[in-house]
Amino acid sequence: MAEQPQLTLYRGFPGSDEYTWSPFVTKIELRLRFSALKYSKQAGSPRDGPRGKIPYLTLAQPDGSETQTLSDSSLMIRNLVEKGLIEDLNGSLSPRARTHDLGLRALLEERLYFLTCHEKWFENYYTMRDHVLGSIPYPLRVGVGLLVYRNMAQTLYGQGTLRFTDDEIASMRRDIWEEISSLLISSKSASKNAEQNQVFWLLGGDTPTEADAVCFGFIVAALTSTACPKAQKVVKSLPVVVEYARRIHDRFFPEYMLWE
Repeated sequence: MAEQPQLTLYRGFPGSDEYTWSPFVTKIELRLRFSALKYSKQAGSPRDGPRGKIPYLTLAQPDGSETQTLSDSSLMIRNLVEKGLIEDLNGSLSPRARTHDLGLRALLEERLYFLTCHEKWFENYYTMRDHVLGSIPYPLRVGVGLLVYRNMAQTLYGQGTLRFTDDEIASMRRDIWEEISSLLISSKSASKNAEQNQVFWLLGGDTPTEADAVCFGFIVAALTSTACPKAQKVVKSLPVVVEYARRIHDRFFPEYMLWE
């Protein structure tokens, strides 16, 4: 059997036993842990990533012959599945279930993400700037922060979020979280594991799907980030959402610091 390549995950922050504010970093970490795949953690930088963003992942052959760099969380997962390093979670799903899973991922990654970015970068700019750019000396941080803000404004206007009022955006965020809560309530009641204090999954099956990694990442990001207090309040008001995340945390991230 070929020896496993050495995996290093670049999370944007130094390797430590705590979650980052990025839902995509936590998504990848959970996917690796689903398959008990060992990895190390480094800070890295968006400038060094192939697509100019965090997270990214390097796979180094044990003999030093080759190092491959992967980026974009969804493409990283697909690549690792194709290499046989992690399990294909959705491989045995029915066409209906696969479509359901894809729709949930799109709802979170292509809708909720931008709504939350608005709260972080436009309603709580200084908190977000000083956290994300905290390693940069203050005078330079001001200039870089403004560049990031302008880029985010262009992105959110083109994507559509900035065309709504703050109240409308907050309402859209709440609607998504409440729908996730309703789904989890239904899934928990259908799960054979829930009564035994074990993890229950988003689609109600006995095993996770890709949507679970995404959903957990977004819940953790909301619970740990101080730059999105409105989203955090909403998530904390939905007991089944917090319980779902807590059970995943206890099973797969026991050494990590738990959100308050």
